[in-house]
Amino acid sequence: MRTTDDWINTPLTGDLLRGALDVERTGHGLLPHRLPARARAQNSGGQLAMAESQPSGVRLALRTRATALELDTLPTKRLYVGAPPRPDGVYDLLVDGRPAGQGSVAGGNTLTIDMTTGTTGVEPGPVGTLRFTDLPEGSKDIEIWLPHNETTELVALRTNAPVEPAPDRGRRIWLHHGSSISHGSDAASPTTTWPALAASLGGVELINLGLAGSALLDPFTARAMRDTPADLISVKIGINVVNADVMRLRAFGPAVHGFLDTIREGHPAVPLLVVSPILCPVHEDTPGPLAPDFTGLAEGQLRFVATGDPAERASGKLTLNVIRDELSRIVAQRAADDENLYYLDGRELYGAADAADLPLPDDLHPDAATHRLIGERFARLAFTERGAFKG
Repeated sequence: MRTTDDWINTPLTGDLLRGALDVERTGHGLLPHRLPARARAQNSGGQLAMAESQPSGVRLALRTRATALELDTLPTKRLYVGAPPRPDGVYDLLVDGRPAGQGSVAGGNTLTIDMTTGTTGVEPGPVGTLRFTDLPEGSKDIEIWLPHNETTELVALRTNAPVEPAPDRGRRIWLHHGSSISHGSDAASPTTTWPALAASLGGVELINLGLAGSALLDPFTARAMRDTPADLISVKIGINVVNADVMRLRAFGPAVHGFLDTIREGHPAVPLLVVSPILCPVHEDTPGPLAPDFTGLAEGQLRFVATGDPAERASGKLTLNVIRDELSRIVAQRAADDENLYYLDGRELYGAADAADLPLPDDLHPDAATHRLIGERFARLAFTERGAFKG
């Protein structure tokens, strides 16, 4: 039996990864991206650049007899000026689909963000090592889910037995796009974001294009979805459009139509589910923009407040209720000619009764328990016999 003294170095290549739309060779190794290079080239926003490089839903998928492995990575950790340091990102280990361990990697680069000025700076740091030992004997499928909220360059992979890409098990591919809530926000780990939980319950392979702060109906995101092979597609639209205050009702409807038109160019008959926002009390009837409340930042407590005026709805400013009405109308109109188009009111995933029991800690993002609730409900509403994604 091989021991850790007999490490085998396996080159890190894209065929070992699932959930990434692109990989970039860097000076250190392999950097997974969740948007292709063409889309990244058309973006000028730092928030989206950071979000798409954070590998939510991206995992190494291996077939091996190894009982021990090491993964060298270079993480980029975020540090917010005035706030306590964030915990290290979490890696989830699955063996034959079952949770088998967790770990973190210390060190790495530090991205310092000053939310009061909008400035950032990067301090280089060292590569770190993730190690899992005492894995089961025999051939097995291993997945290492990368931290959903920490940019991660893959540097080296060592095992005590040969590895190869995990085989295709023939599961349907679910392509999902949404905001930071879909990205993972305050989920406990990468396999417990609500899309990852729903994918596990639905028995599908996830490609998660949840892009924190950046679900803004960008044409390059729609084109990336158009060009990505998928058996099931969902788009969760609304919260970022409101809290960024990027458009008015007049522009919103045509933007939604254009986004869906583009997806349909590549997926004319794939089940396509449009999901409106979950309940977010600060924005139900109050437009954006959203602003951070820094009063509790030193204690690690950041909250958000809507700064718009409800009276501005008359001039076309968007709220979540306005968006839900418009999305429902658009889907009903299009469904007359598109039998595979569906609508789900996000309040069926998290609504008023849930907010009483599980309030959003920062008034915007769900916590770990709420991610589980949303994931379980989405699986029940979408993947069962009466859902849009029924088998």
